Amino acid sequence: MTSPVDLSNGQSFAQGFPHDFFRHLRAEEPVYWHEPTDHTPGGEGFWVVSRYDDVERVFRTPDMFSSEKGPDRPYGGTQLMDDKYAGQMMIMTDNPKHARLRALVTSGFTPSTIAKLDENVHTLAAEIVDDLVDNEVFDFVDKVAKELPLQVICAMVGVPREDRGQLIEWLDKGVSEPSEGIISTEYFLKVRDYGRQLIQEKKKRPTDDILSNVIQARIDGESLTDRELESFFIMLFSAGSETTRSAIGGSMLAFIQNPDQLQKLRDDQNLMRWALEEIVRWTTPTVYKRRTVMADTEIGGQAIKANQKVTVWEMSANRDESKFDRPFEFDIARKPNRHIGFGAGVHFCLGANLARLEIRAVLEELLTRCEGFELAGEPRWTPSNRLLGLKSLPLRLVAA
Repeated sequence: MTSPVDLSNGQSFAQGFPHDFFRHLRAEEPVYWHEPTDHTPGGEGFWVVSRYDDVERVFRTPDMFSSEKGPDRPYGGTQLMDDKYAGQMMIMTDNPKHARLRALVTSGFTPSTIAKLDENVHTLAAEIVDDLVDNEVFDFVDKVAKELPLQVICAMVGVPREDRGQLIEWLDKGVSEPSEGIISTEYFLKVRDYGRQLIQEKKKRPTDDILSNVIQARIDGESLTDRELESFFIMLFSAGSETTRSAIGGSMLAFIQNPDQLQKLRDDQNLMRWALEEIVRWTTPTVYKRRTVMADTEIGGQAIKANQKVTVWEMSANRDESKFDRPFEFDIARKPNRHIGFGAGVHFCLGANLARLEIRAVLEELLTRCEGFELAGEPRWTPSNRLLGLKSLPLRLVAA
């Protein structure tokens, strides 16, 4: 019998994802009732859904499993705690509001818009790799995995270069401090206030960036409100930068631990497309999402009551033995690879193509410029059950 793990406690993830516990759940208790603990927000139990098919069904049935709130809740959201921003931020809304917000925001994330970013992202990646010193120990998370996504998003939304250092510092402190949310309250307010000022500036003097495009977007004559624009700004930084950071950091550790896969990619960079999907499956930066049940239903034969919290664990789904051959092997040539590291259904990750572009840019620069990488200390994980990734990865590299 596997000992229960408190999934509401970030410290349960201080050594990485508790795969052994989820192996047990998938095999024996695929829809598991998690009793409340001292760490559980609101002292309220919740369901844990661990198998791929059940997770995908919850994602693809938003009318039954709400991202916003339940029938008898003033608030809901996508995290264990009920969030007062549910119903305002796009990732915490249901249709028809979600469809409206997404349609307006999508104007900044078209394939052609992302394609235009390609050269800029590669330039930023090259500048970051330039700063790495041959044979000196450095923290890959701090110098590379964290830096590129933040710089890219700053460029995307038109944050002036002179402001980027301060904004990045606030975001970094906000996500590294213990918090039930994605970013701690103190730094959330700093980022929000900066976003407010930038939005007003872009309204007066729009420039060629995604934030200006989203501000000017109209559907049936309707645009985003100031509050919705602020939520979009915060979502981009707090969610987008952190998830890509985790994927980039986790990919480096995976390649160091699986040098045959690194050599395979060096030998055939046509495998890059498949390697990107395997990196997302392997790292699954957002390990769970929460939904609220709108009416009595069932999942996998288990009765679920209206208004209860249901958590779906994407990391577990991406290791489901019934869906993936050799799920605990890192295989950059894995085909097919129907992972759900970007979610599924109406809330499929809006920034998926941008994340792929950033991961690819870093890998291409490193493969071209570096002959090898080796660990120079113990990797450390961020103790979070929400955005799981490496906090530190000490490396030494050998330049080509």
